[in-house]
Amino acid sequence: MSDTAPGAEAETGAGAGASTEAAPETAEHGPAAPAPLNVSRTPTGDAEVDARLDRLADADHLATDGHLEVYEDVHRGLRDALTALDARPGTPGPPTS
Repeated sequence: MSDTAPGAEAETGAGAGASTEAAPETAEHGPAAPAPLNVSRTPTGDAEVDARLDRLADADHLATDGHLEVYEDVHRGLRDALTALDARPGTPGPPTS
C-alpha cells in the first residue's frame, strides 16, 4: 500500500522535473547590461519639462541598477515644474461689483 494520494504520482513524474529544467540557474545575478529602449520623446513645448524628459535618455546608457537614480531625478524635476505652475500668479478673474 502506498502513502501517496491518487494522482500525486503524476505530479512527481516528468511534469515536476520539467519546471526545474526550464529555469536554469545562472552563476551571476547582477544587473542587466545597458540596453537603449529607443522610446521617442515628443516635445511638450515647455523647455523645462522637455529638458527633464530628455534626461530619461541617460538611463539608456546605464545598467538597470542605475535607472532608479535617473527616474527619481526626472520625477523630482517634473514635480518641481508642476509646483512652480501653482506658485505663478494666475490671470485675473472677472471684476466683482
